[in-house]
Amino acid sequence: MKILFIGDVTGRQGLMYVRELLPNLRRLYAPDLVIANGENSAANGRGITENAAEHLYDSGVDAITLGNHAWDQKEVVSLLSRDRRICRPANLHPEVPGQGYTVVQVGVQSVAVINLVGRTFMSLADCPFRILDHIIDQLSSVTDHIFVDFHAEATSEKLAMGWYAAGRVSAVIGTHTHVQTADERILPNGTAFLTDVGMTGPRDGILGVERATVIKRFMDQMPARFAVADGPRQLSAVILTVGAGGRASQIERIAIAE
Repeated sequence: MKILFIGDVTGRQGLMYVRELLPNLRRLYAPDLVIANGENSAANGRGITENAAEHLYDSGVDAITLGNHAWDQKEVVSLLSRDRRICRPANLHPEVPGQGYTVVQVGVQSVAVINLVGRTFMSLADCPFRILDHIIDQLSSVTDHIFVDFHAEATSEKLAMGWYAAGRVSAVIGTHTHVQTADERILPNGTAFLTDVGMTGPRDGILGVERATVIKRFMDQMPARFAVADGPRQLSAVILTVGAGGRASQIERIAIAE
């Protein structure tokens, strides 16, 4: 089985680039499942809307993960209550709307997609390591193909999660920093790992945001309203090959820029 994971889709620029490139990516890599992180896919680059989710589905995405901006759009509460293809972080309070993982049918096999958020330099959340243990126990009779999007700031926390889950999940792929790292590897017993898959959206902004606003914020430390940048675009993704027992045998980074 091949799984294509597209990194943090940012604003309309990111949505449109996914729509343009995904058909060709399907021809090149023949993925059986396409997942995208959509927590920045709203037009203003914060959170997700129903229109953004439908745009991703129409483009060929099968499942969507979120992150620390999950609640930035008011309509998301209703959206998460209805759409089981979207996962918000599983280690939030158990009574918040939505679900922390989803199980996708891929032919005769099932793939579990889990979303977790880190705690270092991030908003308060429950322990992602213990929550992952609980979810793996729940999935033990359902599938051994388990994909984890770990939405975290610190590279050390992401690597810790990779080693903690090694041999128990198919992949731990990091999101959130919007910068693709070059440390892809297969950990012992078949767990694919990458610290951060990167961002899909404006290439020449700062993490997808207009440069001037971000630079000014660093210089004067004053509050500022960020806007998604214009200009050339990039797509960051990763393609995984997962075999029997949910063990990954191959991981390859994808980076495309206009």
